[in-house]
Amino acid sequence: MAHALLFGRHPRRTLLRVVLLVAGAAVVFGWVLLPVRAEGISMEPTFEPGSFHLVNRLAYRGRRPARGDIVAIRLAGPHVVYVKRVVGLPGERVRITGGQVFIDGRALAEPYVRRRNPSWALPETTLGPDGYFVVGDNRAMRIELHDLGVAQFRRIVGKVVY
Repeated sequence: MAHALLFGRHPRRTLLRVVLLVAGAAVVFGWVLLPVRAEGISMEPTFEPGSFHLVNRLAYRGRRPARGDIVAIRLAGPHVVYVKRVVGLPGERVRITGGQVFIDGRALAEPYVRRRNPSWALPETTLGPDGYFVVGDNRAMRIELHDLGVAQFRRIVGKVVY
């Protein structure tokens, strides 16, 4: 009776289902989705510190990141990634003045930013053909505590989907 409860009436089918489930999970979490945990406060209020998210590694196979996308960026090795928001696209001029991001001289509307630190300033930089300007959503913290700047497309692992 206990054997039937554990394996069902058809143990071979159950075993096949288990094997397929494990293989499917290995493919999905090995090549498609990358689980990441948000560390630090640079993406608040969008992501809370310690929150768990999934990165779609295939999101940019047929297209490039768009402004506003939240992406994972590989720093060193396959397991060290930063989660940041794309604000500048290839070929654009980006600067930060008074906590406000400017793209090609125009202020960028950023509804996801709740508070800005007016001391934020970064001189204008022109992005190359594969450069994306990325920054966290928490603009209330000091700029020195942020990791922000140009990320090359080859370093972008994928798009945060959850």
